[in-house]
Amino acid sequence: MPHRWHNGPQTCGWMEMSVSVGRPCPALGPRESLLRRGRDSLQLLSSSPGFHLREVVEVLEQFVQEGRISAVMWEVCQQQAQAGSPDLQEALLNKIVCLPDHVSNKLQGKNPPVFFPQNYFPFLGGAVIQVLQKISDSLRGGLDCSISFVSHVLGKVCVHGRQEEILSVLLPRLTDLTKSDCIWQRICWRLVECVPDRWMEAVLLGFVQRAPGADVLSRLLGNLVVKNKKAQFVVTQKVLLLQYSHTTAVLQNLLGYLSLDSLRRALLIKVLLELLETWGSSSAVKHSPPEQQQYISKAILICLSHLKEHEIESYREELLTSMMEGVKCHLDSSLPQIRCLGMIVAESISSKINTDGPVLKFQVKVIMKFMSDVQGLEEIKALNQMMGPVCPCVESNGPFCSVCAGSFPFLWITGERKNIYTPQTNSYLYFFYSDDDLIPYDMSEDKELKVKAPVYIRDCIEVLTGSEDVDKWDTTVKALESLVRKNPAATREVSVELAKILLHLEEKTCTEGFGELRQRAQVAVLTTDPIPVAKYLTSQFYSLNYSLRQRIDILDVLVLAAQELSYPKSHGKTKHAGAQKPCIQLLPGSDSSKDWRRIVDERIKSKTRRFAMGRSQVEVAAVPNEFSSVAGHFFFPLIQHFDRPLTTFDLLGEDHLVLGRLVHTLAILMYLAVNTVAVTAMGKALLEFVWALRFHTDSYVRQGLLSCISSVLLSVPKERLLEDMTEELLETQSWLGGKMGMCPLSLSKHPTTHLMKLQKVLSYCMLHPGSDFDQQ
Repeated sequence: MPHRWHNGPQTCGWMEMSVSVGRPCPALGPRESLLRRGRDSLQLLSSSPGFHLREVVEVLEQFVQEGRISAVMWEVCQQQAQAGSPDLQEALLNKIVCLPDHVSNKLQGKNPPVFFPQNYFPFLGGAVIQVLQKISDSLRGGLDCSISFVSHVLGKVCVHGRQEEILSVLLPRLTDLTKSDCIWQRICWRLVECVPDRWMEAVLLGFVQRAPGADVLSRLLGNLVVKNKKAQFVVTQKVLLLQYSHTTAVLQNLLGYLSLDSLRRALLIKVLLELLETWGSSSAVKHSPPEQQQYISKAILICLSHLKEHEIESYREELLTSMMEGVKCHLDSSLPQIRCLGMIVAESISSKINTDGPVLKFQVKVIMKFMSDVQGLEEIKALNQMMGPVCPCVESNGPFCSVCAGSFPFLWITGERKNIYTPQTNSYLYFFYSDDDLIPYDMSEDKELKVKAPVYIRDCIEVLTGSEDVDKWDTTVKALESLVRKNPAATREVSVELAKILLHLEEKTCTEGFGELRQRAQVAVLTTDPIPVAKYLTSQFYSLNYSLRQRIDILDVLVLAAQELSYPKSHGKTKHAGAQKPCIQLLPGSDSSKDWRRIVDERIKSKTRRFAMGRSQVEVAAVPNEFSSVAGHFFFPLIQHFDRPLTTFDLLGEDHLVLGRLVHTLAILMYLAVNTVAVTAMGKALLEFVWALRFHTDSYVRQGLLSCISSVLLSVPKERLLEDMTEELLETQSWLGGKMGMCPLSLSKHPTTHLMKLQKVLSYCMLHPGSDFDQQ
């Protein structure tokens, strides 16, 4: 088939540009000759002398504003269908995409506004739409043409970082054209399929980030992830597992796109299993940042919302295994937000795979109340409640359509619908309330039935151990602390028994602040009868059949009781500071009262000689330290058996969270034992304990070890440090020096600051034994 000759505006643009710069106008020729002249004309910008430069720029400006770039690209598309020259096409591609850079380089930044990137690339996007329209008309007329050059232009523009400029024009237009036209859908599929692999990621991310929904993304991309390996890697690996900066809307678009076609649902299942594998990896939980774990948790929740019943049934065992492994890794973490993430995702998976049986249930609401400052957790909790993408009819605040009511797994409840905007994700979270339609009961005449609080300690024991009266039990829990402190003699008779009951006490009712009430009662019992109760609690810390929560409760009670015992208590009544003194009453309406009082005060002050100032504050009366005689009972039993693993409790193994709490507890007890008799023995034992755990892998434990060293330096007298603990101090100093060199994991916000201060104190102590190093 012979070449078609083109005349008219398409060739005139090139001829006018050649004439305007003083070059001879060649005769009209075939397409390849025409394109070659076009390339040469664009190259005039870099090869023309100074007096031709302004003319070339003016011609190029007119060329862009008149939309002639679309004519060039259309010529290339027709030539590609007839196997044109690849070198010529590559040269034109570089000139078209990099034209603003070439103009700016030649004009030293004084280029016309049309060549600004924010203006040029929208022009280029409009030219791409014009070429795609001609391709559509050509296909409808039964003629062949190629779209690969347009794909190369799109890919090169996107990889240069101009996705926003070109896709802001291209994407809305393609969204409208592909709604009901299958030919336009095929054109759009081929447009992204023909993008080279080296540019595929930039184009794909541009489409995913700017598509208004998963259905639109499915129309624009088709089954690209099934046909193109590069696109499949970007969607299933890079965006979900290697990056974590994308918003929730991007995740909903991406995973919703995978779920909307039967060929792509296999990739959705594969992505979910890989996400769960990463979520359940102890190494990933330990070393990846919390933001990435929040990102993966959101992706898992969105994937779960797209699963169908038969898919859940087929992969029930894999989901259950991943859930058990993942929740264990998250609960073992020392970071509260990571533990909360594990609870939320585990609850969601459990509710999905166990629709009829029992499901996992954590106190996530209680935890979220104390973690309101952690960004991302509220959004993840909301996603867990929603368990589905945003319905298009919900987005428009219109009535719910029948398709969405059957397809989207919302909890449909009659009531008011409210939407909450989240600026972090630029999206809306929807909540449904049903209380507004309920008629409230008239409770204006109701009176609260008050239960009489017990007045004896033994009555409290009977209620807590055997009573079935819920109100009486609740009243007893609230009144127990004050009753123990008011009756110390009666408490000492049953102190160990009461401590045992409180340690095993579980909440029967929804008592507000139950955990705090129980803890305060335990502290009251321990401070009333310290030695026997401390012996009981420290022995139970290393006993069998106790949960990690109970062991941590024991440590908290010991610390709070030691703190209370070590603080001075005021004895006797002091005079009220605001006692009224006799004075002369003045008439309130006298304006001169203040003036004469001020004059008298100034005269007295000017004629008074002061030799010394009195004490500004009254000295606090010295009282004995009640913790001094019992410090050893709190400290030594805790430090004895830490290296003996039990069947259900291994401090040096997987229970490193409790070990970290134990180390911090010992540091606090050491600090509170200052000026006590046993402080030297406690310091020596604590330094040996630190030396045994110096290579522990958990950063929380190592941070506690530094706190232990600080407590020893602050509590033990310097004479005893130098005489009784010289070898331990030298070993500790050597270890701290090595830690400053390595510091593999962050111990604090500034990892080496604490280490340097401790080593400085130790060095000063060893070099100046007779001086005071407390200020160091």
